Amino acid sequence: FENEFPMRGNTPSISSHEPTISPDDFVPTEQVEQTTVESPEEDNIEVTRKSKRQRVAKSFGEDFTIYLVDDTPKIIDEAYFSPDADSWKEAVRCEMDSIMTNGTWENVDRPYGCKPVGCKWVFKKKIRPNGIIEKYKARLVANGYTQKEGEDFFDTYSPVARLTTIRVLLALAASHNLLIHQMDVKTAFLNGDLEEEIYMEQPDGFAVKGQEGKVCKLLKSLYGLKQAPKQWHEKFDITMTSDGFVANEADICVYYRYSGGEGVIMCLHVDDILIFGTSLNVIEKVKSFLSKNFDMKDLGVA
Repeated sequence: FENEFPMRGNTPSISSHEPTISPDDFVPTEQVEQTTVESPEEDNIEVTRKSKRQRVAKSFGEDFTIYLVDDTPKIIDEAYFSPDADSWKEAVRCEMDSIMTNGTWENVDRPYGCKPVGCKWVFKKKIRPNGIIEKYKARLVANGYTQKEGEDFFDTYSPVARLTTIRVLLALAASHNLLIHQMDVKTAFLNGDLEEEIYMEQPDGFAVKGQEGKVCKLLKSLYGLKQAPKQWHEKFDITMTSDGFVANEADICVYYRYSGGEGVIMCLHVDDILIFGTSLNVIEKVKSFLSKNFDMKDLGVA
C-alpha cells in the first residue's frame, strides 16, 4: 500500500530532490486488474433497495379549496369591465352614498400653492370558509402617506379596548347574569370631524361634470388619513358623554351608565361595540340612540 500510495512525509520535496523511479513501482497489468476487482472498498458498497410500501396520496378533504387566481380589480375601470361589474358598481354606489350622506367634502376651487391629497379605490371580496363570496366591498381611501406632520395632521393616537378589559367584562356578565349584545358601526371613520384644512383630488369616476379642475375640501375624516382613527374616537366620546355615559378611568374605551335601578356598559373596539345590560329594555334604548347618531348594524346577541 505504501508503494502504491507513499505517505506525504516520506515523499521527497520536488524543490530539493529529483523524483526517482524504482523498478518496484511498476506493477504488471494483470495484478492491477486483480487488485481492482478484489478492492475491499467495493465490497462495502450496498445496493439500495426501493421501498415496497404502497404510497398513498395526501388528502385534505373534499371541501379543501385552493385559490390561486386573484381577480380582485386594482382600479375602478377594471371593476367596471370585470365579469362581476354589477356587484362592484353596487359596492361603489353604497360607498359614495355613505360619503355624501355624511357630508364628507365639498367641491371648491383649488387654493394657490395647494397640493391636494390623492385618493384611490380599494376593492375586496369577503369570502366565506366554503369559498362562496359573501359580499363585495369598495372603499375610497385617501393617500395619507402624502400628508406632512404639522401641516395637515398633528395627533394620530386612537385608543382601543384592551383584551384584558373585554375578559373582565365577560366575567362580570357571567357572574351577574348580564345580557350581551353586539353592534357594528358602518363606515366608522367617516363620522369624525376634521380640525385641519385638507384638500383632496376628486375620486376617479365621480368628478363633477364641468368642475373637473376643482378639489374636494374635506369636512370630515376619510379612510386613509393619518388622523382618521383619532377623530372617530373623539366623535364617539362626545356623543356618548352627551347622553349621560361616563368613560371608565382605567380604560377610556369603556362607558357605563346607571339610573333607575338599571345599568348598561359599552365597550368600543375601533368600530365594534359590545353592550352589557341588566335588561333587554335598557339595551334596546342604547341601540336606538346609537342608530340615530351613526349608521349601525345590529348583530344581535353576542
